[in-house]
Amino acid sequence: MSDFYCAEALSGKTPVKVVEETDTVLAFEHTRPSYPVHIVVVPKQHIPSLVNLGDGGEELLVDVLRVVRQVAGQVREEHGAACVVTNEGEYQESKHMHWHVLFRGELPEGRV
Repeated sequence: MSDFYCAEALSGKTPVKVVEETDTVLAFEHTRPSYPVHIVVVPKQHIPSLVNLGDGGEELLVDVLRVVRQVAGQVREEHGAACVVTNEGEYQESKHMHWHVLFRGELPEGRV
């Protein structure tokens, strides 16, 4: 499997619109969004997945989740809801741990 994040987004080969950035984590607008708001949060170091932290360790996972939490809070504040998703195994198209922060669209009437 490929690692789009190391090969393209983190290397600068594919330009991304940065939402949030720290020394260890990058959050950016998805290059091919599936939802009205679709943000991807990745560690800048190659980490295979949530289950396999590789050389990153739990400290880096905490850094990533801190940014996921911040971005999800911003999306929720702006749109009334946020969805946070990560994938494992065959569901994980790019073998670099990444989290999607989404707003899927209109909420049902009366639900905000």
